[in-house]
Amino acid sequence: MALPVGREEELDLEQLEVELLLEGIHRRYGFDFREYAPASLRRRLRRRMDGEKVETISALQNLLLHDPAVMERLLLDLSVNVTAMFRDPTFYLAFREQVVPLLRTYPFSRIWVAGCSTGEEVYSLAILLEEEGLAERVRIYATDINQAVLERAKLGVFPLDKMQEYTQNYIRAGGKRSFSEYYVARYAGARFSPALVDGVVFAQHNLASDAAFNEFHVISCRNVMIYFAQPLQQHVHGLFYESLAMFGVLALGQKETIRFSPHERCFEELDADERLYRKVR
Repeated sequence: MALPVGREEELDLEQLEVELLLEGIHRRYGFDFREYAPASLRRRLRRRMDGEKVETISALQNLLLHDPAVMERLLLDLSVNVTAMFRDPTFYLAFREQVVPLLRTYPFSRIWVAGCSTGEEVYSLAILLEEEGLAERVRIYATDINQAVLERAKLGVFPLDKMQEYTQNYIRAGGKRSFSEYYVARYAGARFSPALVDGVVFAQHNLASDAAFNEFHVISCRNVMIYFAQPLQQHVHGLFYESLAMFGVLALGQKETIRFSPHERCFEELDADERLYRKVR
């Protein structure tokens, strides 16, 4: 169907504006969003345009380049993920059954939670490792592109009204204690025990542009790559392959897969339904 007169030019102009904006962000701040999925990216840019009360992407670019606070707000928009403690409880059941026995074979091991957002997955894994007697033998590295959400993750304070949902998730995930043992309710928040993350390393890391920084026995990057275009997904798969120890485990989200990645043949399925893959070559 032919576009109305002028509509095609309008879309071309918007595309040019988006490309200039992303190039400007990369050169000014070092964040690379040039290979993010276009539809998701546009939605989030429009949200920030509404928030900043500007009509065009070019006007948003002007604000971003001159005011780092606007860039910080856009980062929050771009890194928003639906997250919850023990989200997808069957994943954590599979982790207990399939991954924990592998971790027991190492005197010390490292887990990388890539794209950790506000930390719900980090605390979930910390609780699981505590219950499996592995807390002292595993170091978790929790990274995100956004320093602001990392600071929130370090605090370990989550909405009190979410605790009923999180408790149900915890039970379904094979929890072995009373979930309330792990947090203290204060006003409208639930603060989780700081001891859970005593050994966690929180650090800023950009999957699009930063290199491998350690060797890991488990990498969990769940529901992050769905926001990336295909070339960036391939790049990140290469980064994870390089970062995994031999026989290390890669955990992806329900809508993500190792299939069609450059290193597909280097992994075997530990649990196809829960997207758990083991590096074998």
